[in-house]
Amino acid sequence: MVRFLHTADWQIGMKLTGFGAMGERIRGERLSAAERALRMARENRTDFILITGDLFEDNSVDRALIQKVVDILKRAHCPVFIIPGNHDPLVPGSVWEDRSWQAAENVVVFRENAPYPLPGAVLYPCPLAEKQSAKDPTAWIHADNEERIAIGLAHGSVEGAPIGEWDHPIPRDAAARSGLDYLALGHWHSFAVFGAEGSAGRMAYPGTHEATSFGERDSGNVSLVEIDGRGAAPSVTPVRTGALSWVTVDERISRSDDLQSILSRIREMENAESTLLKLQLSGFITPEGRERLDDIERVVASRFFWGATDFGGLTPAPEDDSWIEELPPGVLREVGKRLRTESVDSRVRTKALLELYSLIKEARA
Repeated sequence: MVRFLHTADWQIGMKLTGFGAMGERIRGERLSAAERALRMARENRTDFILITGDLFEDNSVDRALIQKVVDILKRAHCPVFIIPGNHDPLVPGSVWEDRSWQAAENVVVFRENAPYPLPGAVLYPCPLAEKQSAKDPTAWIHADNEERIAIGLAHGSVEGAPIGEWDHPIPRDAAARSGLDYLALGHWHSFAVFGAEGSAGRMAYPGTHEATSFGERDSGNVSLVEIDGRGAAPSVTPVRTGALSWVTVDERISRSDDLQSILSRIREMENAESTLLKLQLSGFITPEGRERLDDIERVVASRFFWGATDFGGLTPAPEDDSWIEELPPGVLREVGKRLRTESVDSRVRTKALLELYSLIKEARA
């Protein structure tokens, strides 16, 4: 029997453009999640750890950051086996040539397609040497005659998985076709288990150890894998290591009290201090709702780990159009008409119309 930790897509050194100073804190959480992953492996007495690609965001990350990762991995209680992925492929000048790896005696970075024997198991690594490819990285594996537990390591897109970056294609029956007991995958950031039709799920993505963006279905995990013996179905258990939650709230406004409901909802959301919130609103809004939008913006900006609002989908309610015709003839009325009819960025148009209405309303008061 073997027990091991399977993780992937740490993407240490993510650029995180658009997050400002908060980007550094998010990057720091990825290192903290790595520490939690190793602690979980130790607590479960794993025989080894597999990292199946994209340990780094790219091959241009700062060398001091490579040293930090090496220092973390050196503290693992067991051997750590790594394959380069499509973000950090094995090319000249890559992160894998940094001399800091020489001091990590418990870490093996695979550089070729060749079986690697372990007590009771054999690893079949598929390190990537290019960012994009239409070739199946697992095609070389033939483990049918292996007597020990056979485990593959690959980074790519499994047939049928909803992955945006479709490259390094891996057939859905790759494990069964290659004679593997388990194919440890990387590339997709959500936890998922795959298997040939009618057979056990022998292929799995652990998902990234800390969520990387909005829209990921089940990220922030590593997988604890147990295989009792050659031919036995693997037990794959996701274990939470991520600290941050990336939440998108997308609502359409149809009634005047909808904004108050949304405001109450975000005020009551749990774990706001560790949540990145993206709030998107669309639909119709009356000028009276502008004050509520201001309240919503303040709560999103002050209560959450990071927050952003997008009100570009809001437009003034049709029943309030009459106020444009009531404007004094001249520049203001012309501006109002043009904003309503011409092709202008929706966010700019909405904000300008509401501001214009507010000014007129204040002048009449």
